[in-house]
Amino acid sequence: MKKAIYLDNAATTKIDSEVLELMHISMQENYGNPSSTHQFGRTAKSAVETARKNIAKHFNVTAPEIIFTAGGTEADNLILNNAVLNLGVQRIITSKIEHHAVLHTCEFLERTKNIILEFVNVDEFGNIDLLHLEVLLSDSEAKTLVSLMYINNEIGTILPADEIVVLCKKYDTLFHSDTVQAIGHYHLDLQKTPIDFIAASAHKFHGPKGVGFAFFKKGFGVLPIFYGGDQERGARSSTENVHSILGMDKALSIAIANLETDKKYIENLKFYFISELQKISEDIQFNGLSSDVEKSSYTILNVRFPVNNDMLLFSLDMAGIAVSGGSACQSGSNTGSHVLAEILKDAEADKTSVRFSFSKYTTKEEIDTTIIKLKELL
Repeated sequence: MKKAIYLDNAATTKIDSEVLELMHISMQENYGNPSSTHQFGRTAKSAVETARKNIAKHFNVTAPEIIFTAGGTEADNLILNNAVLNLGVQRIITSKIEHHAVLHTCEFLERTKNIILEFVNVDEFGNIDLLHLEVLLSDSEAKTLVSLMYINNEIGTILPADEIVVLCKKYDTLFHSDTVQAIGHYHLDLQKTPIDFIAASAHKFHGPKGVGFAFFKKGFGVLPIFYGGDQERGARSSTENVHSILGMDKALSIAIANLETDKKYIENLKFYFISELQKISEDIQFNGLSSDVEKSSYTILNVRFPVNNDMLLFSLDMAGIAVSGGSACQSGSNTGSHVLAEILKDAEADKTSVRFSFSKYTTKEEIDTTIIKLKELL
């Protein structure tokens, strides 16, 4: 049986073995309900709060500013709903290339809460038009939230967050960023880059699925979006996912401790993959700025092939190579990529695009095997 090759790390990552070991021990020994007052409950509660403090330290914030959630999508929903229902936001400015956790939530709030929803322009590389953003910010006195993702999950474009922070401060505007693709891969000091709200998900940095967190800057109260208990200081009802929270804490600690080493290793793999792809055909293009590791995530490469091959993803999967699609005509997708549809001209959007995404577990041998298979298929 051929060895499977996993190049879809922007979708989810393999759990680190140290994380698995810690979670296994926790499941066996730390099974109390954190809301219980007996010793088993107190032990679980203490473990959760220690994890909260550890995670907060990585971002130079305090433990009460971290709210545990079931992942990035819930964190985005909690933040956006709070902005409107709790903090009096009347207008949200976002972009059309955000993750659907943000886009669909904003559209829902527009329909049900009558907020004003506006979209800042993006260029053909997925860059935010900062001049247009300032025009939008200066154009209304309505209380406004800007919601822009730190790293685009499809094309990897990195947001100029520090510049956005300056603009938001200038116009007394709240700033939320979905940092799901950044956490564990880039350093983020929320004192140096004072974003008001961020969302994170453990399974993007070799932690377990089904757990993440929202950051609410100190001073903002948090209104829950569902009810039933008083967990997370009343911000999120539901028994805490103790083992996964501890796993997330461990995964983040490992990721940050090894960040520079892992980054250099993955960058070299990405450069090598780009050079090998260019040997196949000079007509192969890279969507957004994904071939530029300074302006795009080193873990993501979105490749546009010079053909329309509806079966490419399926053929790669049959060869044991896991990747993600990104074009309007991609097999298995009814709607295609809203990101590529926004930044590419129709003729280019109709070509087959594939997102390859890497991790510390990706090997050069896997890249070589993938290149050989792509040569066969193209």
